[in-house]
Amino acid sequence: MPSPRSGSIHRWSDGDYVVTTDPARVDLDVVYRFLSEESYWVVGRSREQQARANEMSACFSVVHEPTGEQVGFARVLTDDVSFGWVADLFVLDGHRGGGVGVFLIRCVVEAFDHLPRLVLGTRDAHGLYAKVGFEPIIRVDRWMERWSEPPNP
Repeated sequence: MPSPRSGSIHRWSDGDYVVTTDPARVDLDVVYRFLSEESYWVVGRSREQQARANEMSACFSVVHEPTGEQVGFARVLTDDVSFGWVADLFVLDGHRGGGVGVFLIRCVVEAFDHLPRLVLGTRDAHGLYAKVGFEPIIRVDRWMERWSEPPNP
């Protein structure tokens, strides 16, 4: 399957929900509102910065088919050869608890199953990601980071 970054659009269905990589389906207002008001990981990111982040990523939108509304999102930063970073994944509150988040991350994993490594960071959703094979980093001694600003708690 060609990667979403290759320009091909992918679509998966599960009950009332569709996940698509169609950039036209990303509702920036929904994404920005959730990330700026409800997430812990992007405090202070502007709408313009989020738009730029989306442009530089493969984006996955979860659409609730009966209403046509976007209810979830994820994006992947990748070189499309060796590495991908899953970021900004969320499902809106009224759609959680029914497997939509697992459906979304399964779609992400399937779209990038040609990569040897996908990584992500989470404070509280380890169980969700474990359902699709994510584990704590085993070679943590090889990873380094540099912050130009102190990280969010």
